[in-house]
Amino acid sequence: MVETTMPIWVWVLLGVGIMIIGGLAFYAGRLFAQLKVQNKRRDDALAQRNEKLHESIVTIARAMEQGQCPLSEGAIRLVVLLDLRVESTTAGYAQKYPSIHEMYERIKHMPTHEARQTYPKAEIRKMDREREGYERELEEVILHDVRQLLRDFA
Repeated sequence: MVETTMPIWVWVLLGVGIMIIGGLAFYAGRLFAQLKVQNKRRDDALAQRNEKLHESIVTIARAMEQGQCPLSEGAIRLVVLLDLRVESTTAGYAQKYPSIHEMYERIKHMPTHEARQTYPKAEIRKMDREREGYERELEEVILHDVRQLLRDFA
């Protein structure tokens, strides 16, 4: 019978290896726990942001429905807010509310705010008449989309 005993350095090396593996496992566990906390915070922040967007969308849609907000301005604001929502890439808002998006596409090139003031007054009046024409043309279908949006979001 052959007796095989391992030298002490093998036992020391084995012990050091087990301690290193244990330390790395502990560190990995801590990182995983931190990742869970970070993901929870991110999800909570996204949910809170989506809720604020939701409130703004409903407020603007109600104002449009009640005639308190021009349809063109409301369309611009709604499209931008809908695009900011977390699920905007999968929700298909352009298909759900085509008239609102059509108005947006027709007027998105028109300047707003300070950029508008750099144009001559005659050019601004021309753009306003064009925009108002689109509002008259699309009013009925935009209001239909607004009511559908309110049913979907309210």
